[in-house]
Amino acid sequence: MVEPRTIRLIAPSGYCHNQPAAQRGVARLQAEGHQLQNLTAITRRFQRFAGDDAERLADINDLASLPVLPDVVLAVRGGYGASRLLDRIDYIALQRRLLNQPVALCGHSDFTAIQLALLAQTGLITFSAPMLAGNFGAGILSEFTAGHFWQALTSPTVTISWQSQTTDSGEWKGTLWGGNLAMICSLIGTPWLPQFEDGILVIEDVNEHPFRIERMLIQLQQSGILARQRAVITGSFTSTALSDYDNGFDFSTVWQRLRDACQLPVITDLAFGHDAETVTLPLGASARLQVTEGDARISITGHPTLR
Repeated sequence: MVEPRTIRLIAPSGYCHNQPAAQRGVARLQAEGHQLQNLTAITRRFQRFAGDDAERLADINDLASLPVLPDVVLAVRGGYGASRLLDRIDYIALQRRLLNQPVALCGHSDFTAIQLALLAQTGLITFSAPMLAGNFGAGILSEFTAGHFWQALTSPTVTISWQSQTTDSGEWKGTLWGGNLAMICSLIGTPWLPQFEDGILVIEDVNEHPFRIERMLIQLQQSGILARQRAVITGSFTSTALSDYDNGFDFSTVWQRLRDACQLPVITDLAFGHDAETVTLPLGASARLQVTEGDARISITGHPTLR
């Protein structure tokens, strides 16, 4: 049984075109006893966005002036729009209000841009996590996803084990960071990308062909970012179709090229990303990654936990 929490919704990106899913997510969370705030974010719409820039920016900046912080800040959905807000987020005020507080900022996909900007500018650890419409509002709620979500938000140590097809074995310690690969690459050369010398980079994406993923990884390599990583963990890369033209060029060849070109361990197959089943990861926390003959395990500490 999950302890009832206060959940504040935010919609800094795209309009929630699947309104029934969002309302289903609200109903599920309320049925568990959670109190939901800022429900109007679900139905806001301006062009393709969940409201105009000022409204979506207020979802983020208003967190700094709330008299009582919620337990969870949950993104309604991803899409596009977060990048337009990054230079107007009040990082100083958010740092003063949120740093070292038991509040969990949660989302993924387009929300990765805001999460990494907050991490770079304030040191604030947020959670790459399920969202209202796509996950909590799915036709069938994944018990795996929901279970990992609440476990990550309430446990001082998050431990995840999985089977990887990697050829790498060893142990690596560093700062866990990353999220959606396209959004990570969109921040290269900006003040919004964190700089870690000991990173464990976790990546995922959707609707991207292997050659596009490889091109983004080459961008990370040639900009010097991959040279500062201890390891790379790959999550789900879904909704892509290969053709005869690819002639065997698939994700496994992309991961192998990454190993060869960067001399980096690449630990594959973590259930993380846009799939129905996804783990929740605190971005910016300390991690210990261990792999032995495909048995992968990561232990994460130092993130905020709910009281």
